[in-house]
Amino acid sequence: MEIREVELSTTPDASAIADLKLGDIVYLNGLLYTAREGVYTRALEKKANLPLDLPTESAANFHCSPAATIREDGSFDMGAVTATASFRFAKWLPEWMEKTGARLIIGKGGMSSAAYKEYFVPNGAVYLSTVGYGTGALLGRGIEKVEAVHWHEELGIAQAMWIIRCKRMGPFIVASDLQGNCLFERENAKIAKNLDKVYEGTRPAVLKRFGETDDREDELIG
Repeated sequence: MEIREVELSTTPDASAIADLKLGDIVYLNGLLYTAREGVYTRALEKKANLPLDLPTESAANFHCSPAATIREDGSFDMGAVTATASFRFAKWLPEWMEKTGARLIIGKGGMSSAAYKEYFVPNGAVYLSTVGYGTGALLGRGIEKVEAVHWHEELGIAQAMWIIRCKRMGPFIVASDLQGNCLFERENAKIAKNLDKVYEGTRPAVLKRFGETDDREDELIG
């Protein structure tokens, strides 16, 4: 199957999001912002005013740790942006999406289809995942300019809200759709069907580490 490549605005309309299919490769153009637990806590729990007009300026929330510095003259240096695992922020996402109009949540690893259906679908949002590991510098190539940084004194560099102007930033992969389907669950189900065939005829290991097993139904919690 041919992989489809899509260039997508960070202020996409509903039809552009609806057109996305699981497995599409996406490159983003426009303004995106970084927000994770520090921003969520400050904006949602402490009721701080948001420093930009969302979603008019951006509907794209990137869960990441930027490799960035603020120079003495107030200018910025950002060479890379490394995605972080989004499942850690799941409890804030429903309120955040409702409050800000975020429609593109970007990060690493994704969530379950149950989470997508409960949190994303009611808000018309989808999840975009980074492709593989060690892509921070690659994604950094898509940074045209750092427009601003907010709350860095209160939250620190990693947790602050960075406003980034991007051009063809990516690649990201569409990991959920508007029905709440999950790319990783779909592909894992396909792989699981063939695992027995892959290991057919192999002999069990003679020596095993503590807790190691050939039975996928076994589980050890230490």
